[in-house]
Amino acid sequence: MSLVFTQSRLPGLDTLRALAIILVLIFHYRVVVSNELLFGFISKIGWVGVDLFFVLSGYLIGDQLLRAYANNQNFSLKHFYARRLFRTLPNYYAVFALYLLLPSLLSGTYTAPLWQFISFTQNLDMRPGETFTHSWSLCVEEQFYLLFPLICMLTLSNTAKPIGLWLTIGLAFIAAASIRWYMFTTHAGAAITGKDYWEFIYYPSYSRFDELLPGIALALIKNYHPITFAKLLRYGNQWLLAGLISSGIVLYLFLNIHYQEGIGINPWTTSIGYSLLAISFSFLVLAALSPHSWLYHCKIPSAAKLALWSYAIYLIHKPLYQLMKGPLKNAGISTDGYLGMGIILLVSIIAGWGLYKLVEEPFMNLRQRFFPSNDKSSRNIPAQDKKVNNKETLARPTEPN
Repeated sequence: MSLVFTQSRLPGLDTLRALAIILVLIFHYRVVVSNELLFGFISKIGWVGVDLFFVLSGYLIGDQLLRAYANNQNFSLKHFYARRLFRTLPNYYAVFALYLLLPSLLSGTYTAPLWQFISFTQNLDMRPGETFTHSWSLCVEEQFYLLFPLICMLTLSNTAKPIGLWLTIGLAFIAAASIRWYMFTTHAGAAITGKDYWEFIYYPSYSRFDELLPGIALALIKNYHPITFAKLLRYGNQWLLAGLISSGIVLYLFLNIHYQEGIGINPWTTSIGYSLLAISFSFLVLAALSPHSWLYHCKIPSAAKLALWSYAIYLIHKPLYQLMKGPLKNAGISTDGYLGMGIILLVSIIAGWGLYKLVEEPFMNLRQRFFPSNDKSSRNIPAQDKKVNNKETLARPTEPN
């Protein structure tokens, strides 16, 4: 049996993924249900959970592809795309169907055309308050899944050295910061309105793709510079401390400098803040990968389950927030209090688990049956070798969100 099928979960990555989904749940509770800061500043800054997901995806997907190229494996683009579709589409379309079935309850100020939801392009002209706005991050990831394998083919197929990909990563960082600066200055600068900021800077893939790059860089070091990667892993707790300090600094800047009353939005946090945030989170990912780090060994109760269900929870929680706030208020339960919040959060997590069990897991089983790996010859593996404990398959650390 191939080693990739028997690896256990990495507790550090589970902790980061669980942290990411908790941050998103807290932030959207404030946005959708209550304007109260029930969790203090975390209610303001919880949007960074999505940024952490981006870094994790950059590493996990990057590791899959770059490992194949570095080891001259029989990589199949068809298998890769098929595995991604089996992983992401069923849950996504199940929740999208909920928006279609309950338009009077869930529709926003505007609903993008159907073809945009099908093609994952609705984030390119999205504004707050529209239908299914939290799908913007899925668009970024789906476009990443589509384009990154092609970039690998162009930069790695005919060479054993990754210099072309390193140059691409460096130029992409510069491009993303420049795009955000251009969008900022083009759309009224510091006086840019909230809706314009979200439409031209926060939601679009062209403004946010660089947050996948630090994770890709980690995967590139791991697979093409293994000696350097091994040296980096020796300093796990130092990377953890560096990640906590640098993340704290960047979050402080976003909380206190990014927007100031009477001054407006800061161009520097807009331009380079997201890149710095992603780099800081990559230090935490590196710590999670290091056996010398406390984070690597830390097993928080239920973190693995939250991590496993995180994609389903992310998709289902926001429409449930919208559906539940009215009935709870009618029942005399304040959604601004901890009881109402606890009920809504608990139901959202349970619903995420249900979506995972009813939709995601069956399709993951089908994926394991028809496309067990990205290797072209994987479908020729004898049937008995394909029978893998599903929990192990879904839990392996190479499996991205």
